[in-house]
Amino acid sequence: MALGIDAAAHLGALDAPGATVAVAATGLDIIYPRTNQRLAADIVDTGVIISEFAIGTPPRRENFPRRNRIISGLALGTLVVEAASRSGSLITARLAGEQGREVFAISGSIHSPNARGCHQLIKQGAKLVETIEDIISEFEWLSPRTTTTATDKSREAAPVSIESSHKKLLELVDYAPTSVDNIIERSGLTAEAVSSILLRLELRGLVQTTPGGYYSRIT
Repeated sequence: MALGIDAAAHLGALDAPGATVAVAATGLDIIYPRTNQRLAADIVDTGVIISEFAIGTPPRRENFPRRNRIISGLALGTLVVEAASRSGSLITARLAGEQGREVFAISGSIHSPNARGCHQLIKQGAKLVETIEDIISEFEWLSPRTTTTATDKSREAAPVSIESSHKKLLELVDYAPTSVDNIIERSGLTAEAVSSILLRLELRGLVQTTPGGYYSRIT
């Protein structure tokens, strides 16, 4: 709920309409900044505000980097729109990278101090974003396929036959990204066995790897 792009992102989700999550660096009884009181109320109507800080905790400088690690952890990717060379946004981007999330950045004028952080991220490997398609292309597995190719039709006509043990493991993989550790725990199999079966399922086009070392089911 910070001022600027954070509040704009919340408003965009609410106008869509969509769900949005705000992570507070204060206790839940304190809205910060105070000018976002109305925004906070709108978020609660359709989304949620969360905090790891106790009721009554005021906004303290050291709390914001702690808050940022939750934001980056909840998100599939972090987009930095504007950042100076020393910026809290760069902390969030670093945390996102450490958590195996995607990092995106928008470039700006080489003469603008507020663009230097974004340029630094791009040099370090963050994906340059010019349009929304640059982000969507990294998360194609989130959107259902709208076109049917000849290969798709042949797959529909001739379902893939797989061994019963492989089929059981396939049923444990969600359509949303699923961690290998989660699959191992659900199946009760060894890590080696799970990795071998996942590789076979991937080669058959039944699962796919997703950013961060996760797997998602295709069919």
